Amino acid sequence: MQRMTHITITPGRSLTGACSVPGDKSISHRAVMFGSIAEGETHIRNFLAGGDCRSTIEVMRGLGVEVEATTPTDLVVHGRGLDGLQEPADVLDCGNSGTTIRLLLGLLAGQKFASFLTGTAQIRRRPMGRVARPLRGMGADIMGRQNGEYAPLGIRPARLRGVEYDMPVASAQVKSCVLLAGLYSQGLTVVREPGPARDHTERMLAAMGAPVHVYGRKVTSERPDQPLSPLDITVPGDLSSAAFLLAAGAIVPGSHITIRDVGVNPTRTGIVDALQEMGAQITYHNERLEGGEPVADLEVRAGDLHGTTFGGESIVTMIDELPMLAVAATQAHGRTVVRDAGELRVKETDRIATTVSELRKMGAKIEPTNDGFIIDGPTPLIGAPVEGHGDHRLAMAMAVAGLAAQKQTVVYGSHVTADSFPGFEVTLQALGARLQVDE
Repeated sequence: MQRMTHITITPGRSLTGACSVPGDKSISHRAVMFGSIAEGETHIRNFLAGGDCRSTIEVMRGLGVEVEATTPTDLVVHGRGLDGLQEPADVLDCGNSGTTIRLLLGLLAGQKFASFLTGTAQIRRRPMGRVARPLRGMGADIMGRQNGEYAPLGIRPARLRGVEYDMPVASAQVKSCVLLAGLYSQGLTVVREPGPARDHTERMLAAMGAPVHVYGRKVTSERPDQPLSPLDITVPGDLSSAAFLLAAGAIVPGSHITIRDVGVNPTRTGIVDALQEMGAQITYHNERLEGGEPVADLEVRAGDLHGTTFGGESIVTMIDELPMLAVAATQAHGRTVVRDAGELRVKETDRIATTVSELRKMGAKIEPTNDGFIIDGPTPLIGAPVEGHGDHRLAMAMAVAGLAAQKQTVVYGSHVTADSFPGFEVTLQALGARLQVDE
């Protein structure tokens, strides 16, 4: 169990130097899960050893998969093959990880055994109907609270059939869930996306030899006629984590930071594009491909930002980073508008409500809308006691706000930063930030 902590931030120092960030969360989840249904040993380096990804490890162990940790960030997954998972002896606890529970639904829907999924109170409040409905269209037998809308969820054995599914909203989790179910289905499964969403599932499954193909915004999957090949993968640094350092480097006066070995998959770089559109000085260096994923070093310098309007398809590519974008917008000249981001209301918290409430404590001029927020700046932020609300990205965003503020800021419930960015506080300290972690 995580110890409850708070961070005290004393502003006034610029951030300088080079650093790295933990492995990509989305890729770490998938490497363990997909490696489990391959045949042979999958070797994973730079695995994200945060709480959410540890939940994926534990549920796969509950399904009979041996996952060996040779170091905290290096794993060997002993794959059991496509049909080698075992009926779990207990309910599978997905912790606080939405990715774990939603992708598992697709993986387990076509198994020959029953399984039950649950998680934290937060997970039990997050909507699951968006994945349960297309799976039921494939023949899956899924039970849950409010007709499968909320966990705990039960999955009974079922014979799945391929379907054509038009996603109403772009979502990597829903897409991945359906594609995984397609590996256990009779016939071809077709998913059509209304806009761009993360494509890590397609890239990784294709690299393993799965019959997964991309045709523009149409993705197909079907049952393989040969075993999936194991992976040998070094997980790139998580851009969602790097985003907090990029924003800090852009808004803390005098800052100059380089973040090494960051994954820059084009379905993930919306936050970089957004900050650059606002005037942030962010430069890509040493661009290359590693394990099929684009990687680069990112350099950022402090400078003047200006307000901009964000909406439409670009929102999907930076949905997790929008609380951080709101912090940057408080220091931008003019008005920033974020719209088409209603998905924020069903994350770890209602991120529209919590971002607004916490930034207002520091004097930000921010108004909520049904699907986003409006920020007028620049506004001098004044340090204040703020809450993380059990949301790792909100807690990190408020810490960065504290770096750009006048007077001390205390972020209560900061322990949740370890869910996606273990070592967040240590990294900031190494870059020159004055902060203290207390229980």
